[in-house]
Amino acid sequence: MTATRRTQLLNGLTLGSVLLFIVANLMAFAYPGQEQTMGQVQRIFYIHLGSFFAATLAFIVTVLGGIAYLRTRNPKWDVLAHSGVEIGLALSTVTTVTGAIWAKPIWGTYWTWDPRLTTIAIMWLTYAAYLFLRQAIDNPDQRRRFASVYGVLAFGSVILTIVIVRVRPDVIHPTVAGPTTSGDALGSFNMTPRIAQTVLFNIFAYCVIAVALLWHRLRLEEEAEALQVRKAEALGRL
Repeated sequence: MTATRRTQLLNGLTLGSVLLFIVANLMAFAYPGQEQTMGQVQRIFYIHLGSFFAATLAFIVTVLGGIAYLRTRNPKWDVLAHSGVEIGLALSTVTTVTGAIWAKPIWGTYWTWDPRLTTIAIMWLTYAAYLFLRQAIDNPDQRRRFASVYGVLAFGSVILTIVIVRVRPDVIHPTVAGPTTSGDALGSFNMTPRIAQTVLFNIFAYCVIAVALLWHRLRLEEEAEALQVRKAEALGRL
């Protein structure tokens, strides 16, 4: 694929992401009716869920990139894994902030050490530590190798965050879907068809946005490498 064609695809994906973001927000605030228990504040859950699933997708990319680097030792895979952490960390920050905004009127506080909130804090700190680890190792090969292993193992914190609401009976965080300790198939979040449609659309939209951001991050790295090559060539001619 030529560079021009890749640029066209990226531009199309970017435009599509912007449109999806707009439609997702319009749906969140206008399409479903008011949730019976939580009221209007429940609408922020669409952003909350969409950003979490998109962050999970980005962290999966980190796992795949780390495994690929360990097998091939190709630095491009390490760049992909690194980009996944940066995008995933940003999206999980959105998840945490929107969750806190929702919690204030529902729980009366922005934060409580509920098992689900504790695990998402652990997840965020785990991936933040990944970035510090990269800064702490000077040798490029060693940095890539350590970061790849760490990025694969760090995904355990994502799995823990997902399953904690299904194995701990004392979790107060609502379970959107799936089996719970109470046996309720829909969990504690009563979804009407319109709510379910809005949830799924927001998840899709934010996952597409994550892919677009990852591609832009990779393109930025390519341009930075090309700039370094041109600088080296210019210095070599002096």
